[in-house]
Amino acid sequence: MNTIKGPAIFLAQFIGNEAPFNDLSSICKWAAGLGYKGVQLPTNDARFIDLQKAAESKTYADEIKGIVNAAGLEITELSTHLQGQLVAVNPAYDSLFDAFAPDAVKNNPAERQKWAVQQLKYAAKASQNLGLNAHVTFSGALIWQTVYPWPQRPAGLVNTAFTELAKRWEPILNVFDENGIDLCYEVHPGEDLHDGITYEMFLEKVNNHKRACLLYDPSHFVLQALDYLEYIDIYHERIKMFHVKDAEFNPTGRQGVYGGYQDWINRAGRFRSLGDGQVDFKGIFSKLTQYDYTGWAVLEWECALKHPEDGAREGAQFIKDHIIRVTDRTFDDFAASGSDEAFNRKLIGL
Repeated sequence: MNTIKGPAIFLAQFIGNEAPFNDLSSICKWAAGLGYKGVQLPTNDARFIDLQKAAESKTYADEIKGIVNAAGLEITELSTHLQGQLVAVNPAYDSLFDAFAPDAVKNNPAERQKWAVQQLKYAAKASQNLGLNAHVTFSGALIWQTVYPWPQRPAGLVNTAFTELAKRWEPILNVFDENGIDLCYEVHPGEDLHDGITYEMFLEKVNNHKRACLLYDPSHFVLQALDYLEYIDIYHERIKMFHVKDAEFNPTGRQGVYGGYQDWINRAGRFRSLGDGQVDFKGIFSKLTQYDYTGWAVLEWECALKHPEDGAREGAQFIKDHIIRVTDRTFDDFAASGSDEAFNRKLIGL
């Protein structure tokens, strides 16, 4: 068994325009001061990493790594959540998702998709240059708007959509394979890959591609009323990344899973800071340790109530307290009698 690495922190929700959150060196020193050992880097802000440059220049990648290391931290993984979303966009969402794209490809879905695909390919090479072994993204969505359909979905729509989704992602997965990187989909509402079944449907379409892996985030499963502990039992061989993120689901007589169009603070399902929600993290850390998870435990902070800096400070200690230092011996070794094959045969009358 392995001891899970951590604590680490995903920087996306903390980046801003004020110090220490506005450049890589300062934000890493801030994170290290809270007790974090690693940072997961988003790749959509060139102040922190120029993704294309990191892919094309090992020297630049080493410089980025050096800045992080100088703060006493490691880069755990890179993230292309926003770019991955743009690999597959239903026209109903074109205007909204243009916000994730550079001006040069806005209002041009075909060019926007090409840009997103290239971003993912850069991410594969950049990850290799940084000495990483996993990467996180979103799958995008071609049919999310039909998740609870009315009128009913036309026959064959789901198959058509997942065939197309696989067609777009398989070449990207191949590039990640060439670079020795696991591509981990964050299974997430709003994406076509939003639960175990949709992941399995996609996996079949990409011929069980060995690089089509998973980021495990229990918060999204709490909000779907999915058994997030059994999920680990089922998919542990594919889980290569872990977001430590809390949530709560408190349905009432007025609202449930869909939230009644309310803001986050008024929804039945809300993301919370670590320890303030309902997620059984003792169970999660136990199962991941049992199944020999070798990656990082990375805080993703999203809370409807608490200030992010408080969530980050509390989160470092929370993760540290939940990481299980694995044993190097069996608890009942003291009572071992010792044996050999002859003794064993004698015990069963042979």
